[in-house]
Amino acid sequence: MKRDVVCIIPSRYESSRFPGKPLADLCGKPMIQHVYERVAKAKAVPYVAVATDDKRIFDSVKNFGGNAVMTATTHRSGTDRIAEAVRTLNLSADAIIVNIQGDQPIFEPAQVDEVIQPLLDDPSINMSTLIYKIILDEEITHPHAVKVVLDHNNFALYFSRATIPYVRDKSLKADYP
Repeated sequence: MKRDVVCIIPSRYESSRFPGKPLADLCGKPMIQHVYERVAKAKAVPYVAVATDDKRIFDSVKNFGGNAVMTATTHRSGTDRIAEAVRTLNLSADAIIVNIQGDQPIFEPAQVDEVIQPLLDDPSINMSTLIYKIILDEEITHPHAVKVVLDHNNFALYFSRATIPYVRDKSLKADYP
């Protein structure tokens, strides 16, 4: 039996660092449209929607022909916003829900397929996340670059924004990149 695959893009207008970021113009289109269109190019995703608490974002998505779901303004995270949107979609209990961040307009649609494939291959897997090998030295210590520790089967053990291993004694830092 084929599982439902749905991609939900959480998007809010009221960002503390960049209010209105989803509607920021990038080459003549709002950022949220770039994200939506790239997700829609993924082979494994038949349905895409933006989950938002803002009418401006909702209207923008509808204006370019996308699907949008209005959500409450009280959500503390994009995951909470997605959960509300999913409840309105009447999906099967084994549906695959893909969370794509609305402020990530540059990614390859094939990456979405890569993160979905393990879930399609093995229904006992409950979640999947896209990872990549750190190449740039500054990513090792940068707090916005999330690091992951994997077990021998490539299952995530834990995630951290801190350097792994964490160096408490700065005098030893010279031994680490």
